[in-house]
Amino acid sequence: MRIVNSAGRASVLTDDGLVDIESASGGAFSADPQALFDRWDDLRVWAAAHRGGATAPFEEDRLKAPVPRPRQVFAIGLNYRDHAAESGMALPDTPVVFTKFPACITGPCAAVDLPPGSVDFETELVVVLGRDAHRTPASRAWEHVAGLTVGQDLSERQLQLKPPVPQFSLGKSYPGFAPMGPALVTPDEFPDRDDIVLGCRLNGEQMQNSRTSEMVFPVADLIAYLSSIVPLYAGDVIFTGTPAGIGMARDPARFLRPGDELVTTAEAIGSMRTTFVSTP
Repeated sequence: MRIVNSAGRASVLTDDGLVDIESASGGAFSADPQALFDRWDDLRVWAAAHRGGATAPFEEDRLKAPVPRPRQVFAIGLNYRDHAAESGMALPDTPVVFTKFPACITGPCAAVDLPPGSVDFETELVVVLGRDAHRTPASRAWEHVAGLTVGQDLSERQLQLKPPVPQFSLGKSYPGFAPMGPALVTPDEFPDRDDIVLGCRLNGEQMQNSRTSEMVFPVADLIAYLSSIVPLYAGDVIFTGTPAGIGMARDPARFLRPGDELVTTAEAIGSMRTTFVSTP
């Protein structure tokens, strides 16, 4: 199943177009995409039985973030071996965790205003919870996943790394710094949910290209670790880390500039197209 947020309304994306979930269910489910996660198991049952045709054409430019208002946004650092190497860091023994504030979430066709500083890109697989999880073992972690999407953990490096104490969460939470989309895809849609190709192109040039099988801590381990410390709630999201190729690690460094176009793609999920502007 592929869920999209079309102009604020939750829809199932089919080969024929969009099925508006509220309309097709006779009001049994809300049009609010965020509200779906509180009844995710019921939604899966309904979707499996529903065979109605599309009620609207698919229009890419109407897409918003599939998870617009999560209660918690977790992010993982140094979770790809090649990214740790390009950063000159040793592989961590446990996941490196920080947060992005939910106000930074935007959709897959966004224009992001660049703040002063050095703004970088980080392609990431994003995991969305469909069930609460607390002290959940890795062996059962995937039972709590609603689906996967792709995101960018955009980062203003000067604030993020400012001494004497780095400000990871603030430096990664300017408006628009968490584009996500284009769709939320259930795990059964992937040939291998633990080996997904992802990457990004900047103005047509390939910058990142990897597979999620290169993660140091795979999805199940991340859920187990996070839920061993804090409760996770349905609708929460986890940015699972970025592979090598970020702008800061290049020689010379390549940070985002007004007029740039960043296309971020993940296998079986699709592509986001993010543009960057600078407001005087």
